[in-house]
Amino acid sequence: MAYKLNVNGKVLEADVDPDTPLLWTLRDTLGITGPKFGCGVAQCGACTVHINGKPTRSCVFPVSAVGAAQVTTIEAMENHPIGKKVQAAWMELDVAQCGYCQPGQIMAATALLAKTPKPTDADIDQAMTNICRCATYTRIRAAIKKASGQAVKA
Repeated sequence: MAYKLNVNGKVLEADVDPDTPLLWTLRDTLGITGPKFGCGVAQCGACTVHINGKPTRSCVFPVSAVGAAQVTTIEAMENHPIGKKVQAAWMELDVAQCGYCQPGQIMAATALLAKTPKPTDADIDQAMTNICRCATYTRIRAAIKKASGQAVKA
């Protein structure tokens, strides 16, 4: 079935089965490879994208459920005012180690800061449920604080 998807501000067409996960539609059909496959069961967050600004695990989100919603991937974060700050903080603080989970981490962090501009540690703990196998959680927290304009502990 043909779907017209609004992805990163562009209308793109994908001819896929209705139950195809958005992740595979993005990666395999549309060539948007920022969202990563990690677990396939919405646990790790490597596949996180925004759907109308809400962080969503695209590995279990069927393409048929997208409708007219705006899908935003890591590829568009440099054009997002908060996403740009998050990416800059990530780079400045050398958050990434292997880097595989980082697109999903940045998407989750951007959504957090859009909702809670000055998050507490508890806010970060609640929102950042993505898994990082390299355990860069301390640097992720510091980058979120830096992107929000808060002091970062050395």
